[in-house]
Amino acid sequence: MSSPPKSQKTPPKASASARGKGGVPFVPGSQKEPSPPKAKSKRDRENPPSPGIPKVVSDRMVKRVAFFSGVPTILGMLTFIVSYVIVKQELFKLPNTAVVLVSMGFFGLGVLGLSYGALSASWDEESPGSVLGWQEFALNFGRLRSAGRSKT
Repeated sequence: MSSPPKSQKTPPKASASARGKGGVPFVPGSQKEPSPPKAKSKRDRENPPSPGIPKVVSDRMVKRVAFFSGVPTILGMLTFIVSYVIVKQELFKLPNTAVVLVSMGFFGLGVLGLSYGALSASWDEESPGSVLGWQEFALNFGRLRSAGRSKT
């Protein structure tokens, strides 16, 4: 192997700081120069934005969603296990459509439980709400409907 002739010079490699995105050398005027990060205003430092849902309310929603969605979903899965045992032990004739419809019903209730769990939780930080949450559901569903109407 021979080295390139001295008359042909190879271009010098750009340093890491002189390269732009993707390792391409930065050429002034060809790309936008990176701008320094903007300093936060005094108002942003004194009053940071508050989170959307308080942690207490969020935890309450998660517990309710887990219960109202989890129980029907587990029952939907148990439908397959119980039907398998019934068919395997030949206890009685079980139509396939019955297994499908019952499991679909439980899985459908699980999907509805997702929404009901979030809407039946009390959105007030101090009030835990009732056990089933029907009053909270009516109140929160009304809030959602009025918010949807005001946007259209």
